[in-house]
Amino acid sequence: MNLRSAKVTDVKEMHKLVERYANNKEMLHRSLNAVYENIQEFVVLENEGKIVGCGALHVSWSDLAEVKALAVAEEFKRQGLGRKIVEKLQENAIALGIYKIFTLTFKPEFFIKLGYKVILKETLPRKIWNECINCYLFPDCGEVPLLISLK
Repeated sequence: MNLRSAKVTDVKEMHKLVERYANNKEMLHRSLNAVYENIQEFVVLENEGKIVGCGALHVSWSDLAEVKALAVAEEFKRQGLGRKIVEKLQENAIALGIYKIFTLTFKPEFFIKLGYKVILKETLPRKIWNECINCYLFPDCGEVPLLISLK
């Protein structure tokens, strides 16, 4: 397994992973265009030349970033790969000088196991609401906000 920064040649496989979860109502949909536009935020997990996992770290403010689009291929679930991706994204945040990371998820149990705490969405900066407002599920999407402080 190789965990590395994503490349534009990975986008279509990454998008398929994310859309599988979105189609099962386990994640929000992301357009192919959005994945291309934000490629520099993504890391991928590659196995024998195939993308089997991905995740993104989106900087929201000087002291806050978001873990987004975390997905692992079905046949590789429950092997600690999601944890590896999140840990890499957290390392990337620390390298940027960011120590608070949040996520919005339909699967809070996974992040709770990693040390994230459930918070009120209203405690997050209004800037993050920009994506929410444009979502077809707004205002009642059901995503749970969680936060970890790495310092």
